Amino acid sequence: MLQACDRLGILTSVEIPVVNAITDSEGFLQNCRTMQTEMIRQGFNHPSVIIWAYMNEVLLRLPEGIKRDNEPGRAYLKKVNQLAQQLDDLTRREDPSRYTMCVNHGAFELYQEAGLTKIPQLVGWNLYQGWYSGELQGFADYLDRHHRELPDKPLLVTEYGADSDERLHSFQPRRFDKTTEYANAYHQFYLKAILDRPFVAGSNVWNLAEFSSETRQEANPHMNTKSLLTADRQPKDAYYFYQAHLLKTPFLRIGSRSWNLRSGLAASADSLFCRQLVEIYTNQPAVRLLLNGRDLGTKTAEFGVARFNVPFTNGMNQLRAQVAGQPVEDQADIEFQLLPTQLTSSKLPFTELNVSLGDARTFTDAKLHQVWMPEQEYTPGGWGYVGGKVYKLPGERLPYGSDRDILGTGYDALYETQRVGLSQFRLDVPDGEYEVTLHFAELEAAPAAEQLVYNLAGNSAAAGATPKAGRSFSVLANGVAALPNLSTATTLPALQAVSYKVPVSARGGRGIILDFQPQTGETILNGLQVKRLN
Repeated sequence: MLQACDRLGILTSVEIPVVNAITDSEGFLQNCRTMQTEMIRQGFNHPSVIIWAYMNEVLLRLPEGIKRDNEPGRAYLKKVNQLAQQLDDLTRREDPSRYTMCVNHGAFELYQEAGLTKIPQLVGWNLYQGWYSGELQGFADYLDRHHRELPDKPLLVTEYGADSDERLHSFQPRRFDKTTEYANAYHQFYLKAILDRPFVAGSNVWNLAEFSSETRQEANPHMNTKSLLTADRQPKDAYYFYQAHLLKTPFLRIGSRSWNLRSGLAASADSLFCRQLVEIYTNQPAVRLLLNGRDLGTKTAEFGVARFNVPFTNGMNQLRAQVAGQPVEDQADIEFQLLPTQLTSSKLPFTELNVSLGDARTFTDAKLHQVWMPEQEYTPGGWGYVGGKVYKLPGERLPYGSDRDILGTGYDALYETQRVGLSQFRLDVPDGEYEVTLHFAELEAAPAAEQLVYNLAGNSAAAGATPKAGRSFSVLANGVAALPNLSTATTLPALQAVSYKVPVSARGGRGIILDFQPQTGETILNGLQVKRLN
C-alpha cells in the first residue's frame, strides 16, 4: 500500500495498534516499543510517509475499576502518559525528520489531564459530534476550543463520518437515522467547518468504503457504513460532494445515483406530480436542470451543491444537468412510482402500497422493485394508521425504532421500526380483491445487546430494551378474524421477522379496515403491504 501511495503522491500517516486501553505489564509496554521501532524502520524509505503515530483513542475504554477521579485512575493516566512519552522519544530518535502524532477521541479534558495533547508534535481528533452524540455545531465548537486552548499545537481531524444506508431516504433527516440525506448534511457541515478554519492542518473521512464489523447490528448488521463508497465500491453522494471541492477540472454530477427508483404521493387528486429534492454537485457557479427536456431553471451552487425541487411524474423521469459555457453535462434516469392521494382515483388507479410503520424514511428495495413509504395518519379517502405511537428504543441516540439485529431477514431497517398501540390501519381502496401482508418483529422481548466498543459518544449511550412479560393481540380484516392470536409466547419470537399474508375483499365502498385488538400488552405493526389482485 505504501508503494502505491509513493507512486500516486498520497501523503500517509502510519500507526501502531495501541487502541482503547493499555495494560501496565512490562511485556505489553515492550511490545509497543518494538512495534514502533519496526514500523519506522520498515517504512523509513517511503517518501509518502509524513507522520508516525503511536496511539488511537487510548482512553476510550478505561479498564474496570479505573475512574478519572480515583487514585487508580490517576495512576493509570500517568502510566499512559509515560508510555506515550517513551514512544514519542523513540520515534524522534529513529526519525527526526517526520512528525509524531497521538490520535484521541472527543474527550478534550481527559486527554488534557493525561498530558496526551502536549507530548506529540501533532494532535489528531476522531470527532463525531452530530452523529454519536450532540449536534453538528459541536464539531465546529470543538475545533475552536482546541485552537483556543492549544494554539501552538497543530490539529488534524483524523476521523469523521456518518453511517448511510443507500436504501434509506428522508427529506427530514435526523441524527442516526442512517439516511443518505443526513450523511450528506453531515459531510457538508464538517467540510465547511474544516475549510473555514485555517488552523486545521488536515482531515480524514472515515471511511473510503463500507467494511465488515461483526459486532455491529443496526440497519446493516455486521457492516460499518460510514463511507464514501458502498461495499462494492459504488460512489455515494458524499463522494461526488468531495470531488466537487477537490477536483481542479470542471465537475458536474447529479446526486442520488443509486436512488433511481423513487415514490411519493401526488400533490393533489388533479396534480399528478410529486416534488422531491435533488442535489447536484459541482465546482461551477451555477447549474441548469432539465426534466424530460423541460427547463427547470438555473440554480446557484452553494458550497458545491445546487438544489432543485423536481416535480417527478409517474414513470421514467430523465434529468439532465448542464453548465453554461462548459463542456460538462450529466444525466440521470429516475423511475418514479406516483401514489394517489385518493385511493379511488380514476386518473391514477391504485395498484399497491408498501408502508414502513413507525418510520419517517422511505426504503427502496431494488431487488423486488419496491418502495416502502413512511407511515402517515389516516385521512378519509387515503390510507394510514389510527392511534398508537412510534416505537423508540430507550436511550438518547436513535430518533425512532431499534438498532437490534433482526433475524430471518435482509430487511432489518423495515423490521427495526414499529407503531405500538395502534387500533386500526385503514385504506379507502376501491372495491375488489386484495392481498394484505402484515410484518412483525418483537423488539422488546429480548435482553440488552452488548454495547459496542466503538461507541465514540464517550458515554454509555443506548441501553437495550427492557424485557416484557409478553404481548398478545388479534387482527381483524373487515370484521373477519385474520390473525386471531398473535403472541410473543407462540407466533412473535423475539427479534425475528414474521410475515402473514391475508386475502381481503373490499365491498360496498368500505375499503380495507384492519382492526388491532389487544389481549395482553399493546398491539404492534412493523410493516404493511397491500396489493390489488383484480
